[in-house]
Formats: sequence, C-alpha cells, structure tokens
Amino acid sequence: MKSSIKKFGLAFGLALAIAGPATAAEMKMMTGPQGGSWVPLGGQLKDIWEKAIPGLAMQVMPGAGIANARGVDEGKADVGFGNSISTVDGVAGKAPFTKPATNICNLATLYPQYFQFVVNADSGINSIADLKGKPLTTQQRGNTGEQITRQLLEVNGLSYNDMKVSFVGYTDSVNQMKDGHAVAFALGTQIPAGAVMDLAAARPIKLLDQSSSFAGMRKLNPGYTALTIPKGTYLKQDTDVKVVGYATHIFVSCKLPAADVYTMVKTLAANTKTLATVAKDIGSLTTKGMAEDIGVPFHPGAVKFYAESGIKVQSH
Repeated sequence: MKSSIKKFGLAFGLALAIAGPATAAEMKMMTGPQGGSWVPLGGQLKDIWEKAIPGLAMQVMPGAGIANARGVDEGKADVGFGNSISTVDGVAGKAPFTKPATNICNLATLYPQYFQFVVNADSGINSIADLKGKPLTTQQRGNTGEQITRQLLEVNGLSYNDMKVSFVGYTDSVNQMKDGHAVAFALGTQIPAGAVMDLAAARPIKLLDQSSSFAGMRKLNPGYTALTIPKGTYLKQDTDVKVVGYATHIFVSCKLPAADVYTMVKTLAANTKTLATVAKDIGSLTTKGMAEDIGVPFHPGAVKFYAESGIKVQSH
C-alpha cells in the first residue's frame, strides 16, 4: 500500500511540475526604441509583474507606438506601450492603420509625452518653417514620433520632399547632430529626454516653439494637447517652450485573463515611486490619472480595479 501511495505521489508531483502553477503564463511586452524611456520602464514592469503573478515569465522587446498597437492587435505581443494619439487611430482604423484594431484594451495612462524639435543653436533655424532645405533626423518610419514630425511639417506647409531626412534611432540622431550631418532632431518622449541631454552636453542647442501649430495639429487628431517644457529642463534653456503633447499609456491584449490584468494594474498603481526613477512624472500619478479616458476602452480586469477605487471607466 505504501509503495502504491508513493508511486501515486511521485506521479502527481511530476504532473504538477509539468503543468506548472495554475496562473503560470508567458507574456511578450513591446516597449520602445533604444535611448527612450519605454525600454527601462518595460524592464521595471517586467520585474514587478513577475513578482506579483506566480509563474509569469515576461519577454521584453523593443518596439514603437504604432508597431506596438499592431503587434498586440495581431497577437504577436500581449502588452504594449502606446501613445494615445496613435492607439486611438488604431482603434478607429485611421491611417496609418488599414483596419480597426479589435484586440487592444487599455490598462493605464502613465504620463504626458512632449514632442521636441531640437536644432543646433548655430543653425539659424528659429521656426519649423525655417527647416526647408535643411537636413533633419527623426525616428524610424512606423514610430509615433515620425508620424508627428510629418504632421507638424504638413501644418507648416512643408513635407519630407523639402529637406533631407534621416529615419533612425535616438542614438544615431544624436550622433548626426553632433557631427553636423543633421541640424534638426525631432522626437516624442518624456522630459528631460536622455538623448537631448546627451546632445546638449556636447554642443549648444535650442528647442523650437510649436504653439502656432496647435490648431492645425488638433484638426488632424483631437488627442493632441498643448504642453510646456519649463525653462531649465535642458542645459542653457532659459525660456519656457510651448510644444505639442499627448499621453503615454499601457495597453494589453483583450484576450488576457481578467485576474492577471487586475493584478497588473493594481501592482502598477502600488509601484509608481519605483517607476518614477525612470519617468519622473509617474511619481505624481494617481489612480484617477491612470484611469484617464483617452478613447481606448479598458480591459475588464482593469475596470474591476478602477471600480474598487470608485472610478467608472469604459469597458471593452
């Protein structure tokens, strides 16, 4: 009898080992380009989520706002960082998306993003219109930042045909600005941006004011907001600069289990101070701020968490 029990116990233990924990899961998370804040933020979220969900193994991959929305919608990833303006376009099926995304559920809004047009101080460029005929570097095609660059040029009567444009990552853009192969650098990210700080330490720069472009940009996408980069954000920046803004948020596959998503958003809310070591603005993030309506319905697991805080949000 003891032998039979022992054999049964061994078999049962082996079965459990093969099956793994009941909540074990593998997830893929798409972040952003190297040099931006999404990559280190993704690493922090991986750490806190793997500790909070037994058996979770999360793979962090580089990405970009538009590419991430496509990746999650098509089932190539489970979690993605997004920009409110491009994710809304995805859900609506507006260009550059060819059809409405049906598998994107919002998790939380994180912090504002600032679109920054940086020029070398000795370039003679004082407005976006002055960029005509000048070498410009911006993010790769498919990135939200590249789309905003194109739109800002458009509302100022310009296009890529009016200048030499390089579509590369942050690091390569900074190098091009340092060696003079480009005199203008356009990117969308938090402030202060590490890439811009690196450039400002190497040579004098200035930020272009975008206030005259607000009305035109909002006609293209009502998700754009007006933000200010305070003076002193970058070396020798002695005035406030008005720029176009939007929001960074996290979205997930609508197919993820509600229990896991509930734990993910709850854990995120409990670790804002940790996340703020990478993105300062997250330090002041509240549950109400996380639940901000940006036009993307929330996952049922997130809806449950916000409801417990007395906040009603739109469910998928």
